[in-house]
Amino acid sequence: MKIDLHTHILPERWPDLAAKYGYGGFVALDHLGPDQVLGCCRARMVIDGKAFRTVEENCWNPLSRLKDCDALGVHAQVLSTVPVMFNYWARPQDTLDLSRFLNDHIAGVCREFPRRFAGLGTIPMNAPQLAIKELERCVRDLGLAGVQIGSNVNGVNLGDPSLHEVFAAAEDLDACVFVHPWDMLGATFHQTPDRPAPPSANPRYADYWLAWLVGMPAETCLALSSVLFSGMLDRLPKLRIGFAHGGGSFPGTLGRIDHGCHARPDLCQTATRRPPREHLRGSGADPTRASSVYVDSLVHDAHALRELVRVFGPDRVALGSDYPFPLGEERPGAIIDSIPEFDAPTRAALLYTTALEFLGPASGPLRA
Repeated sequence: MKIDLHTHILPERWPDLAAKYGYGGFVALDHLGPDQVLGCCRARMVIDGKAFRTVEENCWNPLSRLKDCDALGVHAQVLSTVPVMFNYWARPQDTLDLSRFLNDHIAGVCREFPRRFAGLGTIPMNAPQLAIKELERCVRDLGLAGVQIGSNVNGVNLGDPSLHEVFAAAEDLDACVFVHPWDMLGATFHQTPDRPAPPSANPRYADYWLAWLVGMPAETCLALSSVLFSGMLDRLPKLRIGFAHGGGSFPGTLGRIDHGCHARPDLCQTATRRPPREHLRGSGADPTRASSVYVDSLVHDAHALRELVRVFGPDRVALGSDYPFPLGEERPGAIIDSIPEFDAPTRAALLYTTALEFLGPASGPLRA
């Protein structure tokens, strides 16, 4: 069995958000029709008339996704929105309204194919009280397993006290939280309540796709480190929080981060006395202590995956492909399958049992 924890989906169509909310900066989907060469329908993702990505129908068509899953040997996918749809920069009520629309869509797909899809909602993290209410609706009314959130909220790190109550609500609801990088390090946020606007990317990322290749791993490392150093997991020991792209650059930076706690505890350990390694299942931590921290397997390299499993433990690493985007793993689980020293229990954990544990109660239909 293979369960892909990290996949993205969009509705096929949605209203003109700029017209609906009265200002620009929102994504529109410009359908192009069937491609004469590829033989599938395509669409352009557009912001304020400027196209930035072309997607194929497997980004919105569940039947197309299932055809790919069957061809790739994937039993089930966990669906979440495309991170550009977070829109934390927008007015909170507008972010909430769009979140509800996206969540209703994902829940509908999961209801139609309950043994093939599980869902993660999106919530207006720019307004914690609204985020909590939508999180409750996602879990209690829509049957979603939890939520996907961005790696920061308009430049505020996830460990900031202003966001703690959202994570506390997730723990109370037994809902998982999956963190995906967006608005990478160095972005400029335009906080203008009269006319909100999306953040501007750091110009140092402008060339060579560096925002995705370098910015995303660094942003994820920052988010994970902020959570660990903030003491959040001391206060919320039952929270299940996962990080995309193998935790970004965190595994390769862990030695330096952990050393910093010993070298300058006066700077690093102002909110927790537990060094980062003690929060992880592997890497010398107490094996009997449950770890709150999960990562997906999307590291694109067998040596990196071996290290990821050593640091986090196989029961905290779940298959993730970033389907259907080109920076993902084209054949989900191929690197896992390529490592001969992974024994059967390790392989099973990486391919599906860790994902089931992370999803929690909502994973029931996938177990059938």
